[in-house]
Amino acid sequence: MAASLWMCRLRPRGLKGPLKSIDNLCFKSQSKHSSSSVLVKSEIAQRKDQTGTTAEGNPFYVLQEERLEQAERSVLINCPPKINEKKLLKHLSSHGEINTCFFYESFGTYAVVEFSKKESIASLQEGTIIPSIQHEATVPFKSRLVSLKLNNPGDLSSVPSSIQCLRQSAIPINELVQRLSGADTIDQQLYKLTETYQLTEDNVRLRFLVCSLLKDIAAAYFPECTVKLFGSSVNGFGKLGCDLDMFLDLDGISGRKSKKTAGPFTLEYQMKRVSSERAATQKILSVIGECIDQFGPGCVGVQKILNARCPLVRFAHQPSGFQCDLTANNRIAIKSSELLYLYGSLDARVRALVFTVRCWARAHAITSSIPGAWITNFSLTMMVIFFLQKRDPPIIPTLDQLKGLAGPTDKQLIEGHDCTFVSNINRINTTENTETLEQLLKEFFEFYGNFSFSKMSINIRKGKEQSKPDVSPLHIQNPFEQPLNVSKNVNQTQLERFVSLARDSAWILQQDGMSHPLGAGAQPWGLAALLLPSASQTGGKGKKRRKREPASERIKSLLESLKNNKPNSANGNGKRNFSTQSH
Repeated sequence: MAASLWMCRLRPRGLKGPLKSIDNLCFKSQSKHSSSSVLVKSEIAQRKDQTGTTAEGNPFYVLQEERLEQAERSVLINCPPKINEKKLLKHLSSHGEINTCFFYESFGTYAVVEFSKKESIASLQEGTIIPSIQHEATVPFKSRLVSLKLNNPGDLSSVPSSIQCLRQSAIPINELVQRLSGADTIDQQLYKLTETYQLTEDNVRLRFLVCSLLKDIAAAYFPECTVKLFGSSVNGFGKLGCDLDMFLDLDGISGRKSKKTAGPFTLEYQMKRVSSERAATQKILSVIGECIDQFGPGCVGVQKILNARCPLVRFAHQPSGFQCDLTANNRIAIKSSELLYLYGSLDARVRALVFTVRCWARAHAITSSIPGAWITNFSLTMMVIFFLQKRDPPIIPTLDQLKGLAGPTDKQLIEGHDCTFVSNINRINTTENTETLEQLLKEFFEFYGNFSFSKMSINIRKGKEQSKPDVSPLHIQNPFEQPLNVSKNVNQTQLERFVSLARDSAWILQQDGMSHPLGAGAQPWGLAALLLPSASQTGGKGKKRRKREPASERIKSLLESLKNNKPNSANGNGKRNFSTQSH
């Protein structure tokens, strides 16, 4: 399809459906500190990113810069179990005006406090003491993670605690099923799932604060470095409890691209030299990883995984409860995050369908938090995007079409890979596709239940199937590093489980009574029924695949009850009906 289909339309646009805009969902700025946001935007306008593109005019980078600036004005405080919020804020306000404050629990009670000015952090740190511990010694590394101690505990013993701790993790699947069963339509179920599982405003703030705390450690060696978030934390598809992916950005250090000065002399820094960029990355991460392990408050379980294709440092940040991965100069990863952010901003159905498919996959153990042969969330997201590109008319454009709309400042070549695509969402035409989420969910399962995985590859750059270049069971072309297969880890067994469950789910949604509630207090229906635990959560070799059988005994019982209540129900012969249309 020609790129002209997604022709330039310079006008304001909003998301469809009941969800708020993605800006509000993931990067919402508070009006309390609008003056500081204006200052940030003026700084951004004067500053170019390392690829030569101004952050101004690109919502993804503007919002990241705003969030990072908020984080630098914030402090993380470990509070006593019983604390009065008003008294705490009154005490902290002696250091400056407070914009926001919220509490949560993770190995104790914590408060995230954001001040209006960065000078307030310096004032607070001046009044913070280094603890004196008998029979032990402390490492005197000062950070913005502090503990609140009561000088006179008896003074507050009679004061009731007034804090409300906010949830920072996803609700259990059985509670989600119960909530979804109370919806009126399948469309409402998908939107409710998204609203329930997506990152909250406060959780996003906490993620950027942890990123900022890590930057303080790295800045001891590289004062001009930045630490940025990528992946689910910023691409609009993050679920409460997801890992925190960060990368140490050293490309912004001054002097890299400076020209020789006029006159007879030029001064150069003397620096260590190593054999390759990869070797430099490994050495840098090794040192930073050691600093995190030895000096980083609350950082535990540090692992330096330096021989991976993308070297990283992995650790747990106990005060926030996040599992963290730190890489270095992983610029293609942040471009992938920006691309997903853009797709999620184009139409609310994109995010709702991605959240739903990911939740469905996790409920049936198609995905896992443990590395292995399972399909990853990123692969599932690519599959949803590809499916939406294949609709008639398409719901979202292909990557090549986005490239065709790119302006001069959008052009980017990273490590020899073309990462160019339009960043201004207003240049992308809205789709004329009006399919409901219920239709799309059914068609998604049918599409991949009949997809020719043995012969074809998925390619969101072209938006069409291509012949597989290798024998991998599942081949999804990396959108930027095109020779790579993002699903190379997936084995045949896991792919067959995915296809089988997709077919089962398509069949279940076709049954009479599955598209509407079954009555007050009735059994799960629609999407809620698809999330019931699967009876076959493990697929091993030597086990004969069962055909034309529901995904679980509980679903089978549900369908039997439907047949008893609806004697004239469709598909009474128990067979699945699939369309014969080609995809």
